[in-house]
Amino acid sequence: MPIEIRKANAADAEALAACIDAAYAKYASRISDLPPVSSGISEEIEQSQVWVATESGEVIAGLFLSAHEGVLKLANIAVHPEHGGKGLGRALMERAENEAKRQGMSEMHLSTHVDMPENVRLYQYLGWQEYERNGNRVSMRKNLGSAKKTV
Repeated sequence: MPIEIRKANAADAEALAACIDAAYAKYASRISDLPPVSSGISEEIEQSQVWVATESGEVIAGLFLSAHEGVLKLANIAVHPEHGGKGLGRALMERAENEAKRQGMSEMHLSTHVDMPENVRLYQYLGWQEYERNGNRVSMRKNLGSAKKTV
């Protein structure tokens, strides 16, 4: 069955939290200050821009975006480890960029953890540039060119 990417709804909260927990489990042992990445999912779905990727109705990945001061922030992206290698991360990143452009934003931001160097390298490969390190936080941005808001 094909993978579908759609806006998350309240019924997705529990499955999305479990997906995020599974995706971040590999970091829990090496990052002592990892925040509770799956807390507040219901509120995020209600208040932010959240998408899920599903396969046969099962939530297998998620994307969290929030708009602030003309910039779309990629707040979180997670792919369940059992579904890695299917191109979900790339598809969700493309969704994020398309959303930013659709909303008329020419730049995106994200933050990742200094102890996730593989993520920093991946984002750099995808065209993101590091612009600041503060404590354990690595801040990155991607210029999308001049964007015009579309409907």
